Amino acid sequence: METILLVDDEADVLAATREMLEGHGYEILDALNAEEAVRVAAAHPGPIELLLTDIVMPGASGQDLALLLGLQRPDLRVLYMSSFAIIKGQRQFAEVENGLELGVPIILKPFTAERLMEKVQEVLAAKPPSPFDQPPDPWRNV
Repeated sequence: METILLVDDEADVLAATREMLEGHGYEILDALNAEEAVRVAAAHPGPIELLLTDIVMPGASGQDLALLLGLQRPDLRVLYMSSFAIIKGQRQFAEVENGLELGVPIILKPFTAERLMEKVQEVLAAKPPSPFDQPPDPWRNV
């Protein structure tokens, strides 16, 4: 069973998302903010495969949380959530507006259970991040 650390400052969103994930067999650790999430993660003795976090929260952002937890748990995968209005090109808008790199995994709220499971499985199936992954050196063969 894979463990997901779920973080959202809206209690109703947290509860509904938790129910969706538990219904598909995931073990859920949850928190209402980044500070609480850090404590929950530190107290959990086993692996945490995924951080599913809202981007905009009071205090530290989801991106700040991901960076901090990534230092402590290098294999941690991250899926961001955002409630930005749905517009054409919404993914790029949400990423750029929140200072995220284009292409980071993000799911826009509100989402269905099916869409959430699709994104969670996609992120969990991806190769874990590595501090040694670097872009190829363009000068190497010159």
